[in-house]
Amino acid sequence: MTLAAGTRLGPYEIQSPLGAGGMGEVYRARDTRLDRTVAIKILPATFATDSDRLQRFEHEARVLSTVSHPNLLAIHDVGSQDGVHFLVSEFLEGQTLRQKLNAGLLPQRKVTEYAIEIAKGLAAAHEKGIVHRDLKPDNIFLTKDGRVKILDFGLAKQTAGTASGENPTLTHPTTPGTVMGTVGYMSPEQVRGLELDQRSDLFSFGAILYEMVSGKRAFKGDSSVETMNAILKEEPPELSESSLKVSPGLERIVRHCLEKEPSLRFQSARDLAFDLESLSSATSASSAAIPAARAEGRRSRFFGWIVLAIVLLAAAAAFWVGRTTVPTSNPVFTRLTFRGGHVAAARFAPDGRTIVYSAAFGDEPVQLYTTRPESPQSRELGLKHSSILAISRGDQLAITLNHAFFTANASSGTLAQVPLTGGAPREVAEGVISADWSPDGNSLAVVRFKDGGVSLEYPLGKILYKTEGWISDARVSPDGERVAFIDHPILYDSRGSVDVVDRGGNRKTLTTTFSDVLGLCWHPSGKEIWFTGSDVHLSSNLMAVTLAGHRRLVWAGAGEVRVQDISQEGRTLFIRGNRRRGIAGLFPGQKGEIDLSWQDWSLAGTISPDGKWVFFSEEGDGGGPKYSAYMRATDGSPAIRLGDGTPYSVSPDGKWVASIIPGEPQQLSLLPTRSGDIRNISQPGFNYDLGLWLGDNRRLLVIGNEPGKATRTYLQSADGGPPTAVTAEGVAAFSLWPDGKSVVAARDDNTWTLYPLDGGQAKDVKALFFLPALAGSVARSERYLFAALGSEVPEKIYRFDPVTGEKQLWKELAPIDRAGVYNVAVLSVTPDARWYVYSYVRDLSDLYMAEGLK
Repeated sequence: MTLAAGTRLGPYEIQSPLGAGGMGEVYRARDTRLDRTVAIKILPATFATDSDRLQRFEHEARVLSTVSHPNLLAIHDVGSQDGVHFLVSEFLEGQTLRQKLNAGLLPQRKVTEYAIEIAKGLAAAHEKGIVHRDLKPDNIFLTKDGRVKILDFGLAKQTAGTASGENPTLTHPTTPGTVMGTVGYMSPEQVRGLELDQRSDLFSFGAILYEMVSGKRAFKGDSSVETMNAILKEEPPELSESSLKVSPGLERIVRHCLEKEPSLRFQSARDLAFDLESLSSATSASSAAIPAARAEGRRSRFFGWIVLAIVLLAAAAAFWVGRTTVPTSNPVFTRLTFRGGHVAAARFAPDGRTIVYSAAFGDEPVQLYTTRPESPQSRELGLKHSSILAISRGDQLAITLNHAFFTANASSGTLAQVPLTGGAPREVAEGVISADWSPDGNSLAVVRFKDGGVSLEYPLGKILYKTEGWISDARVSPDGERVAFIDHPILYDSRGSVDVVDRGGNRKTLTTTFSDVLGLCWHPSGKEIWFTGSDVHLSSNLMAVTLAGHRRLVWAGAGEVRVQDISQEGRTLFIRGNRRRGIAGLFPGQKGEIDLSWQDWSLAGTISPDGKWVFFSEEGDGGGPKYSAYMRATDGSPAIRLGDGTPYSVSPDGKWVASIIPGEPQQLSLLPTRSGDIRNISQPGFNYDLGLWLGDNRRLLVIGNEPGKATRTYLQSADGGPPTAVTAEGVAAFSLWPDGKSVVAARDDNTWTLYPLDGGQAKDVKALFFLPALAGSVARSERYLFAALGSEVPEKIYRFDPVTGEKQLWKELAPIDRAGVYNVAVLSVTPDARWYVYSYVRDLSDLYMAEGLK
């Protein structure tokens, strides 16, 4: 039925048709009472006698009337006249997202802007218990003034209980097994006709976001059945493999939305909007230019950074207006360190003004200092090779002696106690990564290496949690009943989640897994845990999470920040880092070492036998969420991206690189160095930590674990197939014996165990030299093993003969510019040991105090 111009429906006068859809025709009309332009949707006459269609039409009005939000279509009225059923809404001028996409590819800036507004609208609907169930580009409207509106809630479902505790009108029931929605944007559970919740909309949002980024449908077959099958079983092409230069953070959000299993997606549109806001902030920060004169460079960058931080904070606060998640705050920042070097950790003393921190400035080793905000001077405490862990209420310091950074992210040493006023340290425990005092100062929570793993103990000796990964930032709650910590599933990798465990060993994970998360402390109230992390690797934000798992953004930082402590008065200590990992080495045609660093976190994997190529990964912001594997000619030519992951070894014929792809579980792929297709040879459920080619060019030595089992060493064919165990369960040996027929592992300080690759009987042999170094970074030539026995800079590398036991200092490795370098590791040498490559970490960081963060 078509309405002519001038037709009246109550106080509304029809002016002209706007369009038609499956649930009705839409007209432009004038509200004669308020003299405003409105849009009127008319239910077609053929549907007016269909009780189901009529019920859905009225249902849309009821649903939208329960929620008011700038990103949702506003409903003004609903009624019927002479058998004509109509719905009156705000009048919008612009175009649908579908029309916008048909006009061409969107800039990524616009994609993020639109995505944030869609997520906000969904969050408002979901908080009222409304699930849209038909989210697609056709139902998203872009107004001329730049707003985004979600339209057409005709298929929406509203649950009985909402986040606000209200009880809105329930919709008519949907028959179980009924498939409702639009093919191509349905969630897997929607395709199967299962019960839906808000996570179904988040999958549809992911499909829309993928299309906005790429210009292509995420799931599209030649028929509806094929499209549905793709939704259930297939993954859309990787955005990073296209020529679109999609940011790693944006691709990660898309992939997180498109998880087949609802429990693996974002759990709320609010969290999704949070991540998109953080991504937008990080992108803005990375593109902002901060002018500075050379003489005042560092100071100007800092003040520019403060201005940027305040701008970002204001943007974040504006986003949360009307909500209880982030109160506005105007923080004031005080810089506490001024020398060039690496700040490792910092804590407030009980007076809330004295600060104890550990740092390595210039060529000096890491040591303890004290300072106060009103003084630019720091005082040495006379404890070199030491780092601060905690300070008790009685001014007792918990520190590490012989402090060593054995990786870029982790350090350990001998736990000791010493009064702040001075005295000799009393040693307590070895191999300690983290520690914190109980509120009464009578006991310690300790994270340490123990019995082949990393354990969290509170008090010392009582294990509350143990992992094959590692644990950082253990902090005792203000009431002394819990320990919060960061659980890193992969040894020394900075990916992880914020967890809490009580005295009974009951552990709870409070956040999703971040790609980078370091730095954690309790808020003095005990109601929140503050931490710094990011899904864009080294660009981190300050966040807070409650024991119920409710997360909020406290402060959107620019670059890398690591929260250290909060005083009773609410002052916050944090380290502003500028960490980069580089690669250097000696190569054919060079008279001395040269630097071959590529982006921001270049981690050396291996060097080709002729020394003409190095294979490395980029694991920072530039590498993406799954890292990036590269090869680069040692003559300094530009690097070539091979695919995802970390390339640990190259095949003897030089055609394939074994790359570990991060994830849960991690996977093993073979990346071609020339032409060819990537081959994923991972076994279902198996978690891969390392893959090394053997000399026969047909097999790989892999380290990993089967589901529910401990890590061990396996053999796996390059053609795929299940791994075959070589070592006993729990033994991860990856160094070949000189004959190439066995792998060696340390049984104890006096004994090695040789495990034959052919599956024969393992045998013990006398240890000829100290072997614990084999658990770290070990290089191997045709005859020798190369390893460091310490962790100083420059790094002393020793050459070991596994047959005679001879040990000889081989080289001292360090980049030419040693400022801020605190870790040299990951060495690879050619078979003749003539050429080599290694990695180093440089961190020029500073300590700051912030007042006013809430």
